[in-house]
Amino acid sequence: MSETTTYPLRLPRSIKNAVEKMAQNEGVSINQFVATAVAEKLAVLSTASYFAERKGRADLVAFKRILTRKGGEAPCAGDERGTGKSGHLARPTRPVARRRAVA
Repeated sequence: MSETTTYPLRLPRSIKNAVEKMAQNEGVSINQFVATAVAEKLAVLSTASYFAERKGRADLVAFKRILTRKGGEAPCAGDERGTGKSGHLARPTRPVARRRAVA
């Protein structure tokens, strides 16, 4: 942060206690913990509005045309969208085929 300002913040006691505990576990000050939490929330809200704006500009007819075009290769076993142990989307189990450049 290049410039800081103060803001008196009133929190319910239970939330303040939880913040104190989490900040201590993270090894940071309460101030730094709260500032980071606010920054993360702002990033989430900005991302949500960005995707909403992008969705509004989407050409769904062209998107459907691309998805249903002839040619290509049908999905193989293992291409299903699922979650791994960590909860993240699973990666394909087969290597991606590379096209050869035409000379």
